[in-house]
Amino acid sequence: MNLMLNAIEAMKEMATPGKLTISTQQDENRQILVSVSDTGIGIRPNRRGKSSIRSLPSKSKATGMGLPISRSIIESHGGRLWATSNSGPGATFRFTLPVEAAAVQSA
Repeated sequence: MNLMLNAIEAMKEMATPGKLTISTQQDENRQILVSVSDTGIGIRPNRRGKSSIRSLPSKSKATGMGLPISRSIIESHGGRLWATSNSGPGATFRFTLPVEAAAVQSA
């Protein structure tokens, strides 16, 4: 939910209507892969390639804790969270979760 809200906020700063795309699939390691992509302000050039989600753009009126908390939750379930710049406007945040852990928790 946090990734979607961040994407919506990033698109509010654009002069044109934005597009939010959420997709899921199973990756080559049999993990669930969720992608949240937007056409917002994207990752600032001086922040690209940073290893920490904490160093990525945040809303001007926020605490900056949303992405680190999201990463912590995802990692505690055996997953991983990362971000990339889109070839056009915006950014894509992706996270993986193990399929086996998801099946065990739902049982």
